[in-house]
Formats: sequence, structure tokens, C-alpha cells
Amino acid sequence: MVTQVISIIGLPVIALGIAVFFLGLSRKITARIQRRHGPPLYQPIIDVVKLLTQKENISHGTLFDLGIVLSVAGGLVTILFIPAGGLHPLSSSGDFLVVLYLMLLSPLGLALAAGASENPNASIGVSRKFILALGYEVPFLLAALAVMVRFRSTSLVEIVSLQQVSVLSWSVFVLPLPALATFLVLPAMLGIRPFDFAGAPQEVASGPLVELGGKYLAFAALQGALDTYIILAIFVDLFLGGGTNILTFFLKMLAVFFAGVCINAVLPRFRVKQAMLYLWKWPTIIAFVGLVIVMWT
Repeated sequence: MVTQVISIIGLPVIALGIAVFFLGLSRKITARIQRRHGPPLYQPIIDVVKLLTQKENISHGTLFDLGIVLSVAGGLVTILFIPAGGLHPLSSSGDFLVVLYLMLLSPLGLALAAGASENPNASIGVSRKFILALGYEVPFLLAALAVMVRFRSTSLVEIVSLQQVSVLSWSVFVLPLPALATFLVLPAMLGIRPFDFAGAPQEVASGPLVELGGKYLAFAALQGALDTYIILAIFVDLFLGGGTNILTFFLKMLAVFFAGVCINAVLPRFRVKQAMLYLWKWPTIIAFVGLVIVMWT
């Protein structure tokens, strides 16, 4: 019982630390690819602390405040159900299907806050975000279904343990097509280029974040970092065998994250129509073929 309580407290702290580190690393890697020096790795910490100390005099009502709280709380609760290098405090209380439902809390909270702000740019950004989710959820769910059929389980803990027999037991080798399909939609799930049109500063003034400032913007930044951690952790657990400890789990996440940042640094932004055509074409076809192969073998 004591161990579980420590895990419940410790895992969100570890996840938040990794998420903030990835936030700083993304800016540094992008700057180096573009031949700039870039900010220090600890710059996100400085930004969040600075925003938390600022006073916010503008209020859009209770729904606006609760939306931001729900967004961050949804991310923290979701983390507790995802195995991370042997830490899985609430995984026995819910399987991967529960994680999929909990992942809806963060965008829902952000949508509530954006709607309460009554800013048209925020509403446009939210609608774009949900359209994007409609695009990538189809191939992602097909790929996840292939993994669950292959291992005959919906438990992330069991799926990870079955992959840890050997490196060749990882889903990326056993199920190459679903793994490839998920990797192709990973930038869309992370909301990075070429799929960053939901919060495009040049078009919709950062979209859902347009009315956020001070503590609200700090919480929104933390929520975005937590979402990055959740998506990377799910990919590692489903296709890369999870991790025997938190270090190996972090290194696998780092490798996937590095690939995503490189894509983000060199590709231009898609239009909404282009993104939907891409997501519903090759990733969906590849994931569907992978699912059919799994069901027939």
C-alpha cells in the first residue's frame, strides 16, 4: 500500500520532469538544425515560473478556470494508468481502453476554456484540433487494436510484459505495419509540424491559447508537455516493449521524440484538408492491412 502511494505521487513528478525536459530539448534541437544556438534546456522552467508569478486581471468566468484545471488534471490522472519502466500504480484498475477515454479530458478542458473566452480564434483553433483528432484516431485505433488482438489483452501492463521476453518480441518487429502506421501519425498526435495548424500563430493567433496569460498560460504549457509524455509513453509501451526501469523507458521515449523533433524542424505546415487526406490515406491503409494480417494469422 505504501509503495503504491509513493508511486502515485512519484510517477506524475517524474513524468512532469521528463515532459518539461522534452519541451526544452525540442527548442534546442530545432535551433541547432536551423543553425541557431537556441535557448538553454532549462528555459521552459524559467518561463513557467515567470508565468506563475504573474497576476492575471482578466477572467472569463468559472467555466474558463475549470477548463484549464480539468485539462491539467486529466493529463496527470492519465499518467497513472500508463506503465513507465516498472511504475504503474493504477494500471491494475484500468486497461488501455480506460487510457483512451482519459486522454479526452485534456482537449475537452481546453475546449471548454476556449469556448468560455468567446474569442473566435480560440474557437477556430479548437475546431481544428478536433478535426485533427478525427483524422489520426482512425489509424491509431486500428494499430492499437492490432496490438491488442496479437497479445490477446487490453492491459498495457500485460502487453509490455509479453514484449519483454526478448528484443524480437517487441511489437515493432512482430507488428511492423501497425507500428509504422502509428509512427506516421505520431506528429499529428503530438501537434507538431506539419500538423500544427490548430495553434498556428500566423493564422489563428495560437488558437486555443489566444486568451491565456499568466498562470493560465503556464498551466496550458504544462498540459501540452504532459500530453507529449503520454503519447510517447503509449507508443513505447505498445511497440517498443516499455522499459524494465525508468531509465530504459526514458531512453526509448527520447529516441522517438528526437525523430519527431527532426520532422518538426524541416517540414512546412499542412493545410487542414491536406492533413486529413494524408491521415486517412496511407497510415489508415497500412494500419488496416496490419490488422487484417494479425486477425488471419
